[in-house]
Amino acid sequence: MPGSPNRPVGRRTFVLGATAAAGTALAGTARAAGFGWSDDGSNYVVDTGAQLVFKVSKSTGDLTSLVYRGTEYQGYGGMNSHIESGLGTSTVGIRQSGSTILVSVTHGTLKHWYAARSGENNVYLWTNKADASVSATRYIVRVKKGAFLNDEPDSYTYAPATIEASDVFRKSDGQTRSKHYSKRRVMDYDYVGWSAGGVGLWVVRSNHEKASGGPFYRSLLRHQSADGGGLYEILYYGQNQTEAQRFGLQGPYVIAFTDGGAPSSALFPGTLTTPWADALGISGYVPASGRGKVAGVGISGRNPAYPYTVGLANAAAQYWGSARSSDGFFSVPGVLPGTYTLTVFKGELAVYTTSVSVTAGGTTTLNTIAVPASNDPSHASAIWGIGDWDGTPGGFKNAELMTYAHPSDVRAASWTGNVVIGNGETAAFPCYLWKDVNSGILVYFKLTSAQVAAAHTLRIGVTTAYANGRPQVTVNDTWTSAVPSPPTQPNTRSLTNGSYRGNNHTFTYSVPASAWKTDAGQYNVLRIDVVSGSGATGYLSAGTAIDAIDLLA
Repeated sequence: MPGSPNRPVGRRTFVLGATAAAGTALAGTARAAGFGWSDDGSNYVVDTGAQLVFKVSKSTGDLTSLVYRGTEYQGYGGMNSHIESGLGTSTVGIRQSGSTILVSVTHGTLKHWYAARSGENNVYLWTNKADASVSATRYIVRVKKGAFLNDEPDSYTYAPATIEASDVFRKSDGQTRSKHYSKRRVMDYDYVGWSAGGVGLWVVRSNHEKASGGPFYRSLLRHQSADGGGLYEILYYGQNQTEAQRFGLQGPYVIAFTDGGAPSSALFPGTLTTPWADALGISGYVPASGRGKVAGVGISGRNPAYPYTVGLANAAAQYWGSARSSDGFFSVPGVLPGTYTLTVFKGELAVYTTSVSVTAGGTTTLNTIAVPASNDPSHASAIWGIGDWDGTPGGFKNAELMTYAHPSDVRAASWTGNVVIGNGETAAFPCYLWKDVNSGILVYFKLTSAQVAAAHTLRIGVTTAYANGRPQVTVNDTWTSAVPSPPTQPNTRSLTNGSYRGNNHTFTYSVPASAWKTDAGQYNVLRIDVVSGSGATGYLSAGTAIDAIDLLA
């Protein structure tokens, strides 16, 4: 299905720490030769004592240089690496404590830190956005032109023709590229980056406890262009967002250099522990002793054909973990104290919720969670169905492609075409419907004599919508449903920037017996139109993504 993981999932980062007086000695390895810092007048120059030297501007807190093995990698389009597009004038300080050097940056209510460890080719970063007074939703590592060339979906180096806004492009061969087309949900990756010529440059993500959108959220992760490349740690991303912005400390996330291979797994979310940072005095930093864990004995009522994920969320933080396929056991560690909504997801469809409380240093243990059959729409008896009730458009036409391409991409199958139940209906039905592209798709199906004598409920599940697009149905040109009210959905682009993830919603239509063909041998015809008073034209007209469609017995 769309978003199938390419890395293990369910791990959490322990963000450990405690306030301590500046200058307190830190536990750590012996310092490597050359480890230390200096002041060149404009920048603090940090030498890790390994093969990495980096500079931080004393006036803005920008990362102005990244030299690995004597080669400069910083420098995309003449810009520095920085929070957002640069904070501007900031208060910047530096101190060394044992085997750690810490650079602090303060800009209004926002605080940011860079840390170096003796003998490591890593830069550790934390960002604390306290409120909305400062625009800070990402950190961008800007990589020098030509350092790493690629032609991945999120690259537009070789795609000069702009086809949507200023961030979706078409190559001469008809394939599309955009920085939005990462293919990955946040739970699917530990790091992003490039490798070439015996050098790897990576950004290892944080645990995203103060980000928003949950485990299935998609956002831009990197890009390549003619001017250079960018690697992102997204602190908050507004595109197709389903949650309000959370505030507080995010990190550590890591800029890691390697000899060309993947970054050390010791840096991955869920395995990275930072007891060496406990004494750094980073505001908002919470040590292991100040965190708790939620563990569940198991989940019953599961469909073993699907992965299950357990999410925790409140206004302050979010976490998730994978349920074990054999019995549904799950463990979510490193959780800040508080009361959370616990949600069990079948695929990406919420099928159970409850409330749990977490205390510092404690484990909240839950008995086996029983998912009621009524919570999973696939348990209802259906005459026919299209797709699976899993919260994704997986299996529908073009579904996999749409996580890394524009709908106009040459690789996309035709968005139009009618569907016959019993003849590969799911693969033939388009994953997305638009008012201006393929509204009015027809579904042909037959009913038995007993079935035509009764009214039936038609269900259409969607995963998101753009511009309030929602389905209105007509049966046999004799009965038309009312226009349903639009559910709450994100108000930004979605279907064209690689994301079907919004708020799952099921539309239900009570079709009277008088709407059916009375001859059981005839095909009934269901027409599905997209209606909305909003939207533009083409693929930016009002639209929606389909999860499943069925006619109940």
